[in-house]
Amino acid sequence: MEPKRRSFIKTLAALGISWPFQSFNFKIEDMIKRKIPSSGEQIPCVGLGTWQAFDVGDDAQMRAQLTEVLKAFVDSGASVIDSSPMYGSSEKVVGDLSSAMGISDNLFGATKVWTTGKASGISQMERSMDLMKKRPMDLMQIHNLQDWDTHMKTLLDWKEQGKVRYFGITHYQDGAFPRLERIMRQHPIDFVQFNYSIAGRTAEKSILPVAQERGIATLINRPYDGGSLFRKTTGKEIPAWAKEIGINSWGQFFLKYILAHPGVTCAIPGTGKPHHLIDNLTAGMGRLPDESERKKMIEVISGL
Repeated sequence: MEPKRRSFIKTLAALGISWPFQSFNFKIEDMIKRKIPSSGEQIPCVGLGTWQAFDVGDDAQMRAQLTEVLKAFVDSGASVIDSSPMYGSSEKVVGDLSSAMGISDNLFGATKVWTTGKASGISQMERSMDLMKKRPMDLMQIHNLQDWDTHMKTLLDWKEQGKVRYFGITHYQDGAFPRLERIMRQHPIDFVQFNYSIAGRTAEKSILPVAQERGIATLINRPYDGGSLFRKTTGKEIPAWAKEIGINSWGQFFLKYILAHPGVTCAIPGTGKPHHLIDNLTAGMGRLPDESERKKMIEVISGL
């Protein structure tokens, strides 16, 4: 058994979680990876969002739980972790825990700038890198397009200087897609982060085609439509045909739909619970649904 696989199984056992991939004979290395078009670097297709889940301050019990989450995350072969100054103490918690665990170099750290003005932006980004203990920062994003033209000039310079490896823009509402598209077409950004789910598919006709055309990596937020998808499916069985193609939970159903789109680089569902993390990561392993199966998936959700 490979060392990485053995380490992950031990982590799951310590959490009281049974190995969920046995029946499909997956290897840890089998997590699907996607290329960042601007560099060719590959990253795992399922990452971790930190909004709310990592905003725990100095709560020792919650920090211990998040330590287990991060251990399972890294042991699985995942790496992309996304935060923001907007997320309370999340950046600091990620930095403190990953540093103490000695896994900072295993993480593809992503955070954001969320302020106005050049000086304020520089100060905030420097602080974020200190809090997350990531220098250079793998990905710095302009949060919700806040003063984007000012911060983009700084980030172009910072990328050239090696202070950040990649930079991008973000939003979480369909109404912002026209603005995102204009920036994507006019500026040399590496990443765009936006909302996309099986229930909210506007991005399929707008952002995703533009990202593919322009060679821009994509991070997907709100993959569960703010939790509404789980509320719709509570108490309902997954279709038998979905189980036959390796989908064993509604979370995997929702994520595999997203990941099957060729324009998606990485989905970043947020969680602070080990069981939910493992379920999310499983969606990035094994085969993805084809177009006919994706249509059936839409029909299932539309019929609820």
